[in-house]
Amino acid sequence: MTSSEQASATITSPVPLAALIADPHPSYAALREAGPAHRIIGSDGLPVWLVTRYADVRQGLADPRLALDKRHASPGNYRGLALPPALDANLLNMDPPDHTRIRRLVGQAFTPRRVEQLREPVQRIADELLDAIAPLGHAELIATYAGPLPITTICDLLGVPTDDRRDFRAWTDTLIAPDPGRPQDARAAVGAMLAFFTRLLARKRAEPGDDLLSALIAVRDQEDRLSEDELTSLAFLILFAGYENTVHLIGNAVLALLRHPEQLAALRADERLIGPAVEELARFDGPAPVAIRRFAREDLTFGQVTVPAGETVLLSLAAANRDPERFAEPELLDLRRADNGHLALGHGIHYCLGAPLARLETEIALTTLLRRFPALALAEPAEQLSHRPSLRARGLLRLPVRF
Repeated sequence: MTSSEQASATITSPVPLAALIADPHPSYAALREAGPAHRIIGSDGLPVWLVTRYADVRQGLADPRLALDKRHASPGNYRGLALPPALDANLLNMDPPDHTRIRRLVGQAFTPRRVEQLREPVQRIADELLDAIAPLGHAELIATYAGPLPITTICDLLGVPTDDRRDFRAWTDTLIAPDPGRPQDARAAVGAMLAFFTRLLARKRAEPGDDLLSALIAVRDQEDRLSEDELTSLAFLILFAGYENTVHLIGNAVLALLRHPEQLAALRADERLIGPAVEELARFDGPAPVAIRRFAREDLTFGQVTVPAGETVLLSLAAANRDPERFAEPELLDLRRADNGHLALGHGIHYCLGAPLARLETEIALTTLLRRFPALALAEPAEQLSHRPSLRARGLLRLPVRF
């Protein structure tokens, strides 16, 4: 069988894109059972290959034959969000050796030891946010807690002035789930973010501080280990990813706990459970249904399906994390689950750079919320809550609660 014949063996997904976005977990289960890889039409109308089984996804995340550099994409294939060069030269578009060089530069800021030093400031942010809503008896947690906590933390780490943070959240929200009917909104957000980072870097050059952004500028200007585009793109990625993934992880985790009262009670009874709890909550309903798109450097085979060189591959983290071949009773939320090798934060050289910080923030966000509000409950039926209409991000639009 030729590559083209083999690829066409699973050419059409049995699940429409709309179902993958609106109801991902049953949809990914159907795809997993139907085959190891499916060609679907992505949100931009271009074809992509979707890989759904744990073993294939885990291997794919670390496979150098799957490139992030868009130069490996054949014409007419999905490439993702179009960004100007000053924002596009980031780790999500790079392979070694450039990826190795830049990740090494910034990785020192996100080691477990360095992140642990942020515990006290993150705890202070969580307490201040809950102090503000406590007298009300009710709140919309995405806007008042799950969103502000990570954006405040990452902005403090980078040294972003307080007055600039609200605009950045709005731009980020626009890019997470762009409206296909209003492409001008995404373009405007990209332009505004580029202008924002250009001004911010100029300000930090003139008045450096004790923050990560000032340190990166010093590397760029004194040691010449970053190009200007790489510097700007790195600042963009740290801020964007540091906000997006964590706000979704916290929001999804709170909802999952409120929908599983026996697990919520177990965590309330023993806060020492919070470490494995965060891992299980990430597996159960993580912030990213798919990993960043990749491009096949050569023909690749998943089971009996061959993906031709140059075509786009999406590795489904959501499908892998509920694969019954890897996890016993994968649809069950079990905060004491042993051997939880989930892929919610990636695997291999592209493993989430900010994973230690995301874990710390989520641990503090959950334990503080549950400690402060023992009567926490949903203020609306869970079935009425909506998630962002996005294939690549799994996050609640609203999370109204009472306490």
